[in-house]
Amino acid sequence: MDCLVKIRSQDVTPLDGAIVQVLTRSVSTQAQQFLASNYPNGLIELNSERSVDYSSLQQLLAQKDYEEADRVTLQKMCELAGPVAVRRKWLYFSDVDQFPVSDLKLLDHLWLVYSEGRFGFSIQRELWLSGRQDWERLWPKIGWKSANIWTRYPNEFTWDLTAPKGHLPLSNQLRGVRVMASLMNHPAWTN
Repeated sequence: MDCLVKIRSQDVTPLDGAIVQVLTRSVSTQAQQFLASNYPNGLIELNSERSVDYSSLQQLLAQKDYEEADRVTLQKMCELAGPVAVRRKWLYFSDVDQFPVSDLKLLDHLWLVYSEGRFGFSIQRELWLSGRQDWERLWPKIGWKSANIWTRYPNEFTWDLTAPKGHLPLSNQLRGVRVMASLMNHPAWTN
């Protein structure tokens, strides 16, 4: 198990995430001790400009609990937006514009690392850009719409790595295109 060493958060890859996921799900005492002594706070450092605690999200993603991780992602995004968004439990597009670049990149990095590079806002953006920024091309590609019918939350979504690339996080799908457009156009992707 000495193959995993201390690495800087920005250098953590989806392969590192997959290894941690295997160790996290292992019943081996040695594996659990290794994680506890080398990564007591998780694989990725969780520095937030707004003091949002992302540790539960990292833990859920390490456990491959993508459904609960999606819910927690929305909660954390509401925390970034402020107390009004926390109370209402959803975002306005204008809330997204105020997100610190580093926090949005961190959320994305968590999803990328713990999904073998399949999920994350940057993946959704890549697919949106490759489809000429056409929402009607994006929705079916990421599995949010089929035969012009929206996928119903939560039972019709796929909560594992068999989902289409870019399928998660999907919390934005529930509030329409304006929140998603704000996410896709956020300065995080150009800095």
